[in-house]
Amino acid sequence: MILHNYLAEEDDRRSLVEGVRLCEQIAHTEPLARHSQRALFAPGGDGDEEILAYARATMQTLYHPVGTCKMGRDAMAVVDPDLRVRGLDSLRVVDASVMPTVPRGNTNAPTIAVAEKAADIIRERTSTPAATATAAIA
Repeated sequence: MILHNYLAEEDDRRSLVEGVRLCEQIAHTEPLARHSQRALFAPGGDGDEEILAYARATMQTLYHPVGTCKMGRDAMAVVDPDLRVRGLDSLRVVDASVMPTVPRGNTNAPTIAVAEKAADIIRERTSTPAATATAAIA
């Protein structure tokens, strides 16, 4: 089971409330306002707690979450630059969770790239076979 702890931090709750209010402001601004008689989905009121209650009841993770497993050398890093989990032997994280931000497109291709790099690291290869072949031809 994964516990995401959505809205556990005050900054997250404040950002969400401000975001909902901004969306409502945009929806009521021309030229968009003339195309919308009422909100299709909206909180029961405009107070912070009503907005948060609405968010808790309706929010969900969208698309492909990334960035849940910080890579680096600092104390907050879960994995080192070779994708090894800090403090454990023989365990690596090789998926989208090591990406620092959501890619602009689908996460599939970048995840494959992470996996290919991990395979090279595990095999202790410094370059890909294609790069080696190209260098040998040149």
